[in-house]
Amino acid sequence: MRVVSIDREGGPDVLRVADADRPTPRDDEVRVEVRAAGVNPVDTYMRATDESYRVPSFPAVLGLDFAGVVDAVGESVEDFAVGDRVFGTGLDAGRAGGYAEYTVAPTDRVARLPDGVPFDAAGGLGVAAVTAWRALIDHAGLEPGETCLIHGGSGGVGHAAVQIAAATGAHVVTTASERYHDDLRALGADAVLDYRRDDLAAAVVEATDGGPDAILDHMLHEYMQFDADVVARYGRVVFLRNRHLEAGFTDVPSVGGKELTFTVMSMFNAPSLREPLERLARLLAAGDLTIRVARTYPLSEAAVAHRAVEEESFLGKVVLTP
Repeated sequence: MRVVSIDREGGPDVLRVADADRPTPRDDEVRVEVRAAGVNPVDTYMRATDESYRVPSFPAVLGLDFAGVVDAVGESVEDFAVGDRVFGTGLDAGRAGGYAEYTVAPTDRVARLPDGVPFDAAGGLGVAAVTAWRALIDHAGLEPGETCLIHGGSGGVGHAAVQIAAATGAHVVTTASERYHDDLRALGADAVLDYRRDDLAAAVVEATDGGPDAILDHMLHEYMQFDADVVARYGRVVFLRNRHLEAGFTDVPSVGGKELTFTVMSMFNAPSLREPLERLARLLAAGDLTIRVARTYPLSEAAVAHRAVEEESFLGKVVLTP
């Protein structure tokens, strides 16, 4: 089979298509014929061997996300069968990643893919939608009738978060470049604000009738104090782990005065990835969640896909299709 492998750290050019044996599923694993694999920013960090995202060893096959058809099952697997349409996330680059024609995954990182959901959309779902789910539902505890602010609504996590928040019945405000505003309203945002406007803080407070109850922020190094300033009293702010080493408040008394809750999270700390995947599958089946696929590339153009993720702006996800 063909895989996209790296044998050293570096830029996109270290990605190479190589031949490899099909992996054999362990007792608790399924083997999947991959139809699509999402390309995430974290994949580019792993390729560059960022200090926080090192691959365990070389050579390594990248790709945390996948969607496809079960091709084989381990001896103890009872809840999946050959021929099942599935999707998942959290693959181990040290064993088998999604940038391949076949991959293996433990069953706690896999869910059934509803009929009618395209493989390319499901292949780009995992990291983005599971991160959004855990941030808004597990950590922020977003409830119907509350208000929330989602920074960067056009990104992979952002556009999934807008839809998940809308599905809860919350009033959803997000930020994005003006060219994405109509798309984000179509995905469920009640208000979309240009993140470059000088009066952004005042606009957020006005759009949420006094400040959001919950905030999802992927750029805590830029917006940590901003979030504390605009969030409602007793509000919850969830930050996504990123690569910046420093962030802080410039007005600590104002933060304490609101009695706020802050969480810094990573999808990889989930006790089980299967539970949010199964919940997301229900939203997919109901039409309440869709993953916008901005571009697709064959495995041979994985380096082009990585450059697009690192250098360009688009709504949704980039996906490889073996």
